[in-house]
Amino acid sequence: MGPSWYEALKGEFEKSYFSKLKTFLATELSTSTIYPPLKDVYYWSRITPLDNVKVVILGQDPYHNVGQAHGLSFSVLPPTALPGSLKNIYKQMAADVPTFQIPRTGDLTPLARLGILWLNTSLTVRAHKAGSHARKGWETLTAQAIKAVTSRPENPGVVFMAWGLPAQKTCDKIGIDETKHLVLRSAHPSPLSAYRGFLGNEHFKLANEWLKQKYGEGAEIDWTVISQ
Repeated sequence: MGPSWYEALKGEFEKSYFSKLKTFLATELSTSTIYPPLKDVYYWSRITPLDNVKVVILGQDPYHNVGQAHGLSFSVLPPTALPGSLKNIYKQMAADVPTFQIPRTGDLTPLARLGILWLNTSLTVRAHKAGSHARKGWETLTAQAIKAVTSRPENPGVVFMAWGLPAQKTCDKIGIDETKHLVLRSAHPSPLSAYRGFLGNEHFKLANEWLKQKYGEGAEIDWTVISQ
C-alpha cells in the first residue's frame, strides 16, 4: 500500500473485520485463483497518493476473467481486449472531450497519475465468479478510504462519479457532503445498462467544469492523456 494511504488507513488493519477478511482471503487463496494478483490489490494506492485525489470513480469488484484486473477499477493492461464497460467509458469521454481519441488499450494508469482514484468497493474476487468477495470486509476498508479523501484538511472538494446503484448507495451510506463535493450519478457503463443513462451523462465534461470553478484555471483533468 502506498505510504499516504497506509498512514490514513493503518488503524483499520488492527480491527476484527480486517482480521476476518485476511482469514477469508487465505482460505480462498488455498483453494481458488484470486484476482487481481496480490501484488496489485493496492495498486490504486501507489499510483494515486491520497493528497493527489481530484476525482473518485467507484467500481464494484475487480474483473474476474484471466489477465484483466490489475488494481484499478475498469482498467485492463494490454494486450487484454477492452471490456464492454470500458468501451462505453471511452465513448462518453470522446463525447465530452472533442480532442479525445479512443485508445486501443485499456490501461487507465496515466489518468490515475493525474489524480483519478479508480477504486473498487471490493478489492478482490474469485476467478470467474463476480461478487464472490462482496460483504467480506473490503467495503468497510474502501469506505474508510473514501472518508480519508473527503476529510482531508484545506481541500475544496473532489468529484465522485457514482455509476450504478451499488456505487450510489456507497456514496449515500458514507454521507458525502454535497455542498463541498460533487457527486455525479448515472447508470453503470456495463453494456447491460449503459443505454439507460450512462451514455450521454456528460460526467467527464461536468467534472472538469466543476474542478475549474473550484480550483481555478488549469485544474481540469486532461482526459486525453490516455489517447496520446
